[in-house]
Amino acid sequence: MSRDVWKTYGFWAFWVGIAFFSVYPTCNWISAQQSNTYNLYLASELNIPFLPEFFWVYVSMYVLFLMPPFFLTEAQLKALGKQLIAGTLFSALIFLVMPSNLGFTRIVPESPFYQSLYSTLFSIDLPHNMVPSLHVVFSALILLSLIKATSKTSVRLLWWGWLILICFSTLLVHQHHILDVLTGLLIAFLLSTYIQGRKTT
Repeated sequence: MSRDVWKTYGFWAFWVGIAFFSVYPTCNWISAQQSNTYNLYLASELNIPFLPEFFWVYVSMYVLFLMPPFFLTEAQLKALGKQLIAGTLFSALIFLVMPSNLGFTRIVPESPFYQSLYSTLFSIDLPHNMVPSLHVVFSALILLSLIKATSKTSVRLLWWGWLILICFSTLLVHQHHILDVLTGLLIAFLLSTYIQGRKTT
C-alpha cells in the first residue's frame, strides 16, 4: 500500500466529510421546521420489531469508512469519493423536496448499557432525513466498491452479507423504513455504475 493511496484516501475523506457535515445536519434542521412533511411508509412496517442488539451492525458502517485504502487503488478511491459526495448531495435534494417522518416511536431500551447508546444516537440523528437512507447509500457505495475490487467469491459474499445486514439493521433499530432502504440502494447502484475507477490488477 503506497503513500499515494493514503494521500488520495485522505483527500477524498476530507471532502466527503465536508459534504456530509455541511449538508446532512442542515437538511435535518430545515425539515424539522416544515409543517408539511410526508409519512412515506406502510402501516404494516410499524410491526417490525425493535432489536437493540442490531445497534452494532448499524454502526459498523463507520468501520467501513476505514477499509477502502486497504483494498482499493487510487483510481478506485477517487471514484468512490466522487460517488459518496454525489450521493450526499443527491440525497440532500430529496430530503428538501420530500421532508419525511419516522413512523416508529423511538424506544430507549431498558438496559442501562443500551440506554446511553440509543440516547446518544437519537439526540444526534433527528427523525427527518428518511428517504433515502444516507446510511444505506454510504454503506452500499463502499461495499460495492470493495466487491468490484476483488475476484474472490468468498470475499464478495462477505461484503454482500455485510451490506444485507446493514440494510436490515436500519429497520431493526427503527431508524428507517423500507422505502428509505430501497431508494438508498437504488442511488448507490446508479452512482456505482456511472462513476467508476479502474480495477486492481
